[in-house]
Order: sequence, then C-alpha cells, then structure tokens
Amino acid sequence: MEVVIVADAKAGGELVAEAMARLLRHKPDALLGVATGSTPLPVYEALAAQVRAGAVDTSRARVAQLDEYVGLPADHPESYRSVLRREVLEPLGIPMDAFLGPDGTAEDVQAACEHYDRELAEAGGVDLQLLGIGTDGHIGFNEPCSSLASRTRIKTLTEQTRVDNARFFDGDIGQVPHHVITQGIGTILEARHLVLLATGEGKADAVAATVEGPVAAVCPASALQLHPHATVVVDEAAASKLKLADYFRHTYANKPEWQGL
Repeated sequence: MEVVIVADAKAGGELVAEAMARLLRHKPDALLGVATGSTPLPVYEALAAQVRAGAVDTSRARVAQLDEYVGLPADHPESYRSVLRREVLEPLGIPMDAFLGPDGTAEDVQAACEHYDRELAEAGGVDLQLLGIGTDGHIGFNEPCSSLASRTRIKTLTEQTRVDNARFFDGDIGQVPHHVITQGIGTILEARHLVLLATGEGKADAVAATVEGPVAAVCPASALQLHPHATVVVDEAAASKLKLADYFRHTYANKPEWQGL
C-alpha cells in the first residue's frame, strides 16, 4: 500500500485527478469508480478543470457507482445517481448512457445487487476506484464487521449514519432511507487500482487503522492492504496518527516521476 501525504484537500484532489487523467490518456474508455460525499469533490473539480483546459478527453470515459439508497427514485435529488450526475457526469461531459449503477428501486433488491456485480464484470471491471473512508473505517457502506469477501448487497444504515446524512434531507432524519445497496469489499477489491482519499483530523484514527493496523473486519478499509495496487492519499491532518508518516513522505519524495500513483 502506498501512502501519499499532501498539504491539504485541494492538493489531494489535484493529485488524484491527475491520476485519473493519466489513466484516461492511456485508456480513453476507462471505467472510473466514483464515490459521493464532500471528500471527493476536489477531485471532480480538478478533473473538470483539466477537461475545460483541453488537457484530458473524457468523451469515452465510463463511470461506475459505489453505492445507492434503496427506495429513492432515480430522479430524487439526493439519490446518489442524481448526485453523481450533478457532481461528476455533467461537469466532465459524460453522458448518462456511460453510467453504471445499481437499481435502488428494484422490486427484487438482491437480484439487482447480483445484476450489478455481473454488469461491472461484463464492462471489463473498474480501472480506478475512488474511495472515501468513515471515521469508523467503513468504505462504501461496508460498516465495521462487514465480510472482507462480501459482494454487492443490501445493508442497513446505522442510526449515526442516518443522523449524519439528514443534512442532505432538510435535516429530517425521517426522510433518510434505512437501507442502501453497496458494492461489497470483495467487489471493491476487484478494481485494478484503489485510491482512498481522506482529509481532516476526524479521519486520522481510521487512516492509521487502515494503513498500520491489522487486516480486520472491524476496520473494513484495512482490506486495502490485500490489494496489489492501493493508494492512500491523506492530508497532514488525516496523517497525524501515522507512526510511519516520515517514511511515507520519504518514499513518495523519492519515487520516480514516471510511475505516477
């Protein structure tokens, strides 16, 4: 696992965006796995800036969804499909027919989960999956003690997660769905490159457990240690609990430029 420590969220966003741009220059029809939330926004903003400047062409790129609420119509403004359309697809000029995502309104949710796993495989797999991390170490909606071999499935949200997400629903927790579809950890690990972005002191403990702790279901993100190409990009605040921070700075400073992330 490579750990890259950057000055702040903006620098992290620019670094990850350049990795995506570099991938698209090499493979124009790459399948990018994207996440929602505030942490990845600097990535999407930096990549959109590259598109506007003509530095990268996203016209053939494809986008895959990490998770989705169960029961929200696809056109609901807070469905993750709608959020990603606003924050990723439209700014990058990627049409909806290049978007892959699970059907959160399906009558048979389990069948929809299995279908999405097949759809990702038939698309050739995710080339680069962008991940955030929760303060408890969750990735996607794989809460602590999720199976490290889990596939795309339905999960019940914790009360705290629903409280946290109520801000997107006019502060009304009653509007926040109880269930989500999420790529499982086993599904996530099938992406060719995993990039976890974490910023802020509140993520420091989770980052330390992910990078320097044991591989354990209690910290789902620790499964990234099992991946052959996993990159953890953190700002100084999120890196503050890392015992090997100086080593990580040294290795990245002396990394050949041609390697990229």
